[in-house]
Amino acid sequence: TDAEVSTRKKTFAEVQTERLDQAERTVLIKCPSKLNEKKLLQYLSSHGNVKSHFFFENRGINALIEFSEKSSIASLQDAVGIPSASEHHVVPFKSRLFTFTLKNPVSQRVEDTPLHLSPQCHIPVKDLIEKLCLADSISSQMYILLNEYQLSEENIKLRFLACSLVRDFACAYFPDSTVKPFGSSVNTFGKLGSDVDMFLDFGDAGKHATKMKKGPFEMEYQMKRLPSERLATQRILSVIGDCLDNFGPGCVNVQKILNARCPLVKFSHQPTGFQCDLSVSNSIAIRSSELLYIYGCLDSRVRALVFTIRCWARVHGLTNSAPGTWITNFSLTMMVMFFLQKRSPPIIPTLDQLKELADEKDKHIIGGYDCSFVSDLRKIKPTKNTETLDVLLGEFFEYFGNFDFRKNSINLRKGKEVNKPESSPLYIWNPFEQDLNISKNVNQPQLEKFIAMARESAWILQKEEKTQQMIDKEPWGLAALLIPFGKSNSSKMRNRMKGIGSETIRSLLDSLKLNNANSQQKAVGK
Repeated sequence: TDAEVSTRKKTFAEVQTERLDQAERTVLIKCPSKLNEKKLLQYLSSHGNVKSHFFFENRGINALIEFSEKSSIASLQDAVGIPSASEHHVVPFKSRLFTFTLKNPVSQRVEDTPLHLSPQCHIPVKDLIEKLCLADSISSQMYILLNEYQLSEENIKLRFLACSLVRDFACAYFPDSTVKPFGSSVNTFGKLGSDVDMFLDFGDAGKHATKMKKGPFEMEYQMKRLPSERLATQRILSVIGDCLDNFGPGCVNVQKILNARCPLVKFSHQPTGFQCDLSVSNSIAIRSSELLYIYGCLDSRVRALVFTIRCWARVHGLTNSAPGTWITNFSLTMMVMFFLQKRSPPIIPTLDQLKELADEKDKHIIGGYDCSFVSDLRKIKPTKNTETLDVLLGEFFEYFGNFDFRKNSINLRKGKEVNKPESSPLYIWNPFEQDLNISKNVNQPQLEKFIAMARESAWILQKEEKTQQMIDKEPWGLAALLIPFGKSNSSKMRNRMKGIGSETIRSLLDSLKLNNANSQQKAVGK
């Protein structure tokens, strides 16, 4: 759609700023079950113009209401009462979360037109497979999958609202702070139902230099000094975590994980239904989010291929929501990006090419690492590559099914296979922290399972007689790849695994059998 294309061309920073501003003008209302939409909007309009709204289901019916003016929220808050403390005593923190109930429900007729509820999670894989079978090409199957799984406009608004509500607590201590989402919530590769990663940003890096110029004095705040930045981060998160735990409406299961490499607070935000991870600003993580945002905006095939490969990997138990020795979604996404850089002609530019296009305002040196790349999408020349997704999907499996993982590593800066700097089974260079391997956690059996699955999938796509399968009403194309490869296939698998270390074949086949049982549930889980 034209609307989507015009939103696509905004820079990452512009989109973020717009969404954060939108969230500041937004409230969330738990609604009565027999709700007349017109009456609700009519009432809310008495506090100011309602710019947009939608309803969703989460322990009852909820409405997200975006006002045109921030002042409308104060006007509404003035009219809202404090719950009567019958059995519980309340913590008198006034947020932007409200419960509306009808004063005299009897007199209100149930509305003739039912409310439209925006779905906040994706359909189960078995339902997806049914939909895919009705498509006419693998390419359209991949776009159907993308449309079912990607974050909706409504879901994105809800994510930014969750950040904005956490910000209300942070601002009690640090009035200039903001809370921003990063990672999959903003990089265009987020899936409905995924967690919200958010970070606390004190946004005063640039402030120091500009303020100093005027007047005869060097002036600075007196601030508490601590021996390390890590300790400051831990203390701040500890206090904000306690605030959410003690005062935050709907914040439950708050866990402070302050000794992790990146200290964080995990909590469930019941009003929006999200599982949230709050950490303190990590500039490199934000650069990664923006880099993926740029790649996702450049060509529609990029996101379709990434969503497809990630869904495929989850169904076959190659990825898992629990940390472990399997490939992460981030590593998988980077493998897809690398593959697209290697096409002839390339579908997306290398990171070095994006760096060459960067101007002064795009310069970012973080902790000694050069994280500069162009932010204006208009400066990047569109690709001349016209390969269909049908071709690209098969080629992806072919490419990685035959990749020399023993010798080569994956480098997105250069868009080239380079010799591995050390012996990890899978080596993918961190695009910014050039001495780190983002897939260091992956062990040999997991990598070999990935290779076997890729070969099996390439083979299924090649042998396929689409018309015959459509006549037989059998799953075809992408649908055939999203059904766990069963025991019936394990003998065929053995043949295609020649050249893979035989010592892991046994463990591999065992793990396939294990996975068959539970991978379908896992695929639905995330």
